[in-house]
Amino acid sequence: MSHTASTLFAGLSCTDVSDAMDRLGIVGQCLGIMPLDRSFRLMGRAWTLRYGPVGLDAGSVGDYIDELGPDQVVVLDNQGRMDATVWGDLLTSTASRRGVAGTVIDGVCRDVDRALEVNYPIFARGNWMRTGKDRVRVEATGEPVSIGGVRVEAGDYLLGDGDGIVTVPAPRIGEVVAVAREIAEAEERIRASIGEGVSLREARKRHGYHSLQTRRSTS
Repeated sequence: MSHTASTLFAGLSCTDVSDAMDRLGIVGQCLGIMPLDRSFRLMGRAWTLRYGPVGLDAGSVGDYIDELGPDQVVVLDNQGRMDATVWGDLLTSTASRRGVAGTVIDGVCRDVDRALEVNYPIFARGNWMRTGKDRVRVEATGEPVSIGGVRVEAGDYLLGDGDGIVTVPAPRIGEVVAVAREIAEAEERIRASIGEGVSLREARKRHGYHSLQTRRSTS
């Protein structure tokens, strides 16, 4: 699909997309991965990297950032490790300068103040100061990774906001966005009815709220 992630996801929230994926039977809600700042918003396509623990060869944490740019999200699978960071000040500064869409980490980052200073969106399990250098090494890039228990493949779409991160498999993006917009518009009509004095019970009934996220039969 030629559209950028920011165009596809314009006006949609993570909850809209999450509800759409529930209806379509797609698992895409990345558990425990949250923004460093609630104002951060992220939209882009996954560039994936998987880390593993070092062995006899310490390996490298990677100098990949110089090759990335707009509409790409750095997706780092550090197996949920909380004791070794895989993202910090220099990566943030370079990514921000190159217009990278943001970073998602199943693990922790550091140098939070720099990300806040340049408004670079990072979604992670938290932050801690201890470096991953000589503790973790690059195992693979461009391969499927696990983020918050969800499989993410290179090129998949990611949306992040104050509620967390959702990822949409690239082959399903069109139908997910269409259903998400349907849900968002229905909820907007419900809010409008409430604003006119209609009870929540009646507004939900009137606009079919209780079936919005329900998986539909394919028969």
